[in-house]
Amino acid sequence: MSKVDTTTNPLDGMYWGDKPTTAENNNGALTQSDFFALLTQQLAYQDPTKPVENDQMIAQMTNFTMADGISSLNNNFKDFATTMNSSQALQASSLVGQYVLVKSDDMVFDGENAVVASANFPDDATNVKVQIKNADGVVVRSVTIDKADAGRLQLPWDGTTDTQALNEDGTPKVDKDGKPVMEIAPKGVYTIAVEGSIAGKNEAIVTSVYAPVTSITLGNGTTQGLLLNVYGQGQKKLSDIEEIAT
Repeated sequence: MSKVDTTTNPLDGMYWGDKPTTAENNNGALTQSDFFALLTQQLAYQDPTKPVENDQMIAQMTNFTMADGISSLNNNFKDFATTMNSSQALQASSLVGQYVLVKSDDMVFDGENAVVASANFPDDATNVKVQIKNADGVVVRSVTIDKADAGRLQLPWDGTTDTQALNEDGTPKVDKDGKPVMEIAPKGVYTIAVEGSIAGKNEAIVTSVYAPVTSITLGNGTTQGLLLNVYGQGQKKLSDIEEIAT
């Protein structure tokens, strides 16, 4: 029978050793404790015949306090900006899938669903002309409105063009009531232009377009704010949204 060594406890190797301590890294920054330590040393080794004047000492303390305060304020502002950005992102996320009105003359037609534009008249207008052009600049649809009141006028477009559709035999296509059946424009990006006579002067009218929000892009909380990605309209700020469709 072998002899068991009782002088060594086999469990000793299982104990955790003391955790090594590491000095806190402050990247060489002068802390408040460091400053007052240096100030104390300065007072201790000053020339007794030329002691530090009170004004000079107060100026040093004031400068450090101001610098420390500005640094703290800057950090607090960054934290505040980050919090605000997160809150704004949460609110903006509810807009995904919603239709918003943004200033634009681009209309994205998917070949089936109507696109709604809006013309903002600064005053009452007469002889209002609306034109929709394709990517080549060719007018595919034109409408004349006798009068438009000041304010917004919605202009829905279902893709109908000014060209009458043809039957297979080449004859003009009509409905059961004998009215012409117009061609539907292919899907693509179109532009809308509106002008009208205001106080006897022909003016171009600013247009906007309704489009859905597809997603949001988060900002960095400081230099760039949150952006909405609007279908066919690119990225827009929240301040660019003129109206949210209900």
